[in-house]
Amino acid sequence: MALTQKEHDIQLLLAAGCHLGTKNCNYQMERYVHTRRQDGIYVINLEKTWEELYMAARIIVAIENPQDVVVLSARPYGQRAVFKFAQYIGAKSLAGRHTPGTFTNQIQKQFEEPRLLILTDPRTDHQPIKESAYMNIP
Repeated sequence: MALTQKEHDIQLLLAAGCHLGTKNCNYQMERYVHTRRQDGIYVINLEKTWEELYMAARIIVAIENPQDVVVLSARPYGQRAVFKFAQYIGAKSLAGRHTPGTFTNQIQKQFEEPRLLILTDPRTDHQPIKESAYMNIP
């Protein structure tokens, strides 16, 4: 029996262990949680995860020049992923501490003017989100 692309991708996510969450669940993540195991770990709904990944992929593909995409992570665990993801799609990566004014201060040497900003953790990377809101960067 042949699987659809969606079913195949969900099986790959399942094999990689992407369905396992943590023991803590934020109220914003409740809609993506499928169930909770006996040991208290939340199991993530991979169908909703796939739909969100598919939507994000369509947004990234809509940008003509991949250098106009900035991938950013201030968390140590997300920095390697940022470097690899940016390398594969041809985007700019900013790992480590975000310098305030990178998106808003045109006098600054590190000034960037991206068309799309991708982050690993919105709680840690709140400063780039604030700056991108000022500059109308999705």
